[in-house]
Amino acid sequence: MDVEKHEAIVLLSGGLDSTTCLAIAKNQGYILNAISFRYGQRHLRELDMAKRVGVHFGVKRHIVVDFDMRAIGGSALTGDGEVPKGRSAAEIGRGIPVTYVPARNTVFLSFALAWSDVIQARDLFIGVNALDFSGYPDCRPEYIQAFETMAGLATKAGVEGRPVRLHTPLIRLTKAEIIQKGHGLGVDFSMTHSCYDPPPDGPACGRCDSCILRRKGFSEAGLEDPLDYPD
Repeated sequence: MDVEKHEAIVLLSGGLDSTTCLAIAKNQGYILNAISFRYGQRHLRELDMAKRVGVHFGVKRHIVVDFDMRAIGGSALTGDGEVPKGRSAAEIGRGIPVTYVPARNTVFLSFALAWSDVIQARDLFIGVNALDFSGYPDCRPEYIQAFETMAGLATKAGVEGRPVRLHTPLIRLTKAEIIQKGHGLGVDFSMTHSCYDPPPDGPACGRCDSCILRRKGFSEAGLEDPLDYPD
């Protein structure tokens, strides 16, 4: 299918996965629109990186939606709870961690879906991954399929026969494969942010689940992570 003139919305956190996802959408010829969120997260460094990434890839529009999930609570990423550090890969892959933000991807995708109805973009990209991830239920293929079905019923475009397509190009890739994919598309990973709990004097703690998965991915990909870690 020729998508040269088709508009897409990419959920952009400024992280490694979402940046690679944006690069994939650009490589496929889509006109890029990015959506990011200020939702009460522990730090806003990721939004600074998302802005840089969006400019670098020449997005047509980049909006930041403000809402506060601290009112709901239930996550170490939106509260004062301790972010787990130094866990093994086996521990990271077991159960749902305290860094899970309740229904976050559903909320994010709902905003993106609403925007798609306004700008008439039929394609949504999200960088979820079901292999090297921290057990989040809203990163699984069955969740994505269910949301896409719901989206076809919930919007003006859907009921008029123009339902959105939900693209998850990273969902069955390992972190190493994602990094290799991004590297092949020219992604500058120094512009990306992954850490759940960055120190005030550095870009990343190096020990939270997200940092561990990132470092493991770069090692397995045979590439050097451009970020500096305390250790």
